[in-house]
Amino acid sequence: MLPFVDPAQLHPFHGLDIRSLVDAQAERRGTHPFLVWAPFEGDEQTWTYGEFRRLARALGAGLAARGARPGDRILVHLDNCLEAALAWIGCAYGGFTAVTTNTKSAAGELTYFADHCRVVGAITQPAYAELVGGACPDLKWLCVTQGVPFRDSFEALLGDPNLFQARPVDPLGEFSIQFTSGTTSRPKAVLWSHANALWGARINAVHEDLRAQDVHLVSLPLFHTNAQAYSVLAALWAGATAVITPRFSASRFWPTALRHRCTWASIIPFCERALAEQEVPSRHHFRLWGSAYCEPPTDAQFGVKTIGWWGMSETITHGIVGTPHQQNTPYTIGRPAPEYAIHVVNDDGQPVRPGETGDLLVGGIPGISLFTGYLGDAVATAASYDEAGRFRTGDRVTLAPDGSLVFADRTKDMLKVGGENVAASEIERVIILVPGVGEAAVVAKKHPMLDEVPVAFVIPKGGAEADPGLAERILAACRHELATFKVPAEVRLVDALPRSTLEKVAKNELRKLLG
Repeated sequence: MLPFVDPAQLHPFHGLDIRSLVDAQAERRGTHPFLVWAPFEGDEQTWTYGEFRRLARALGAGLAARGARPGDRILVHLDNCLEAALAWIGCAYGGFTAVTTNTKSAAGELTYFADHCRVVGAITQPAYAELVGGACPDLKWLCVTQGVPFRDSFEALLGDPNLFQARPVDPLGEFSIQFTSGTTSRPKAVLWSHANALWGARINAVHEDLRAQDVHLVSLPLFHTNAQAYSVLAALWAGATAVITPRFSASRFWPTALRHRCTWASIIPFCERALAEQEVPSRHHFRLWGSAYCEPPTDAQFGVKTIGWWGMSETITHGIVGTPHQQNTPYTIGRPAPEYAIHVVNDDGQPVRPGETGDLLVGGIPGISLFTGYLGDAVATAASYDEAGRFRTGDRVTLAPDGSLVFADRTKDMLKVGGENVAASEIERVIILVPGVGEAAVVAKKHPMLDEVPVAFVIPKGGAEADPGLAERILAACRHELATFKVPAEVRLVDALPRSTLEKVAKNELRKLLG
C-alpha cells in the first residue's frame, strides 16, 4: 500500500513553501553572502540573501510576463554557475517547476526530457544553446546566460521584482524535477514538492551540523540532489554561505577553499582519490566533509573528519548517516537517520542478522520525506513501494555487528554465479588492494553453464600498458581471498571507465561491452 499525506494531519511545512524560507533568510540575513561564484578564471561574484530574493522575484515576474503560468515546467540545462542556482530555486519561488538536466546529455535524451515533462521554455548557456534549441523544437522560448545572436539573454528573462505576483502557498505543489540515471530503463522523472525541498534543507542542515557561520564548498554538479539538497538547500536553511565552483578540480580545490575559508564540503570517493595526489595545506578551515563512507584513513592525511552517508534523489536527504559529534565506524555509511524508518531484509522479507546483507527499504511519506513520485509514471511509482508501503531503494547493505551499515551493492550489481549470489563490490574490494591498481569495476557476463560470471575492468596506475603482469596478480589475489566462483573469469586492463552522474562508473556501459 502506497503511503500518503493525510490532509487532516499536520506536517512540519504546513503553510510554507520555498518563498517562505528565502524571504525569512532575506529578512534575517539580508546582507550576509548566500551564493559566491568562484570561477577558475575571471572575476568572482557574490549574491547576498537579500539580492537573491530580489533576483528570485525578478525571475518570477519575468517568467509571468512571458506567459508562463503557475505549474509550467522549464528546462534548466546549465553547468555550475550562479544562474543555475537562481533558475532552479527562482522558478519554484515564482510557482514554476525547474527541470534540471545533466549537461552531458545527448540530443535524444534532451528531447525525451523536454517531451516527458512538457516544458514550455529553457534556460541554458552558449555552449549548449544550439543543442537545446535543436533537440527541443517545441519550446516557446530559449534564454541563454550570456546572450548569443538570435537568442534571448538570461538578463532579458528577469522582470521587475516589484511586479512579482504572490500566489497561494501549496507545500505539496511541484518544486523541481530531476531524472534518474536510467541504467535499466528510460530515465524516470523524480518529482519533488516544496515540502520535499524544505525537508531536504532542514534535515540536511541537521545531519551536517551546519551553522550560519559555515561556508560550504560546492564543486559537484548543481543539476543533482547532492549539490542541490546536501549543499545549497542546507546552506539556505542554516543561513550559511555556499561557494560554487564550475566543477570539481583537484588542483583548485585547496586554493579555493583557503581563499573563502570553507568549513564544509560534500565530496565523493572520486574526489578523495584525486585530492590524495595533491599537497594538503598545513592549515585549513574545514571541520567536516560528507562522502560515501565514514572516517576513511585519508582523514588523517586531509586533517578533516568525514561523515559517511547514503541517500538518493527519491529520499531528498540521507536515510543513513554518520554523526559529526561521535566516532563513526570507518568505512560504514553510518546508522539509520532518525527521520526515516530503515529496514534491511533478506530474500524472504525477514530482517537480516548482524553480518548479513539484504535489500534496503525506507519508510517515509511521499511528498514530504520521500519524493512525490515519478512524473507521468504511476505504475513505476507504485512499483517502487512494497506491500508495507516501504520504498524499494534497489540497494543492498550489510548490517555490521555494531549496528552500523555498510553499502554492499546496487541490486542490479549482484551476480548470480552457478546459483550463488555474488556482490560485485566484494570482488572490487579485493582487487583495489592489489599494488598497481588505480580503480576497478566488476560486472556480470552471461555464461552458458553458470548463468553469469564476473569480469573485472581495471584502470592500472600508470596506464593500461604499464604493468603487463598486473592482471595475473589480480587473479592470484582473488583466488587467495575469495571463493572459486567469485574469482573473475577475465580481467581487462583499460585506460578509463565510462562515467555517469557524480563520476560513478556506468556499469551498464561495461555490460554492453561484454555483449
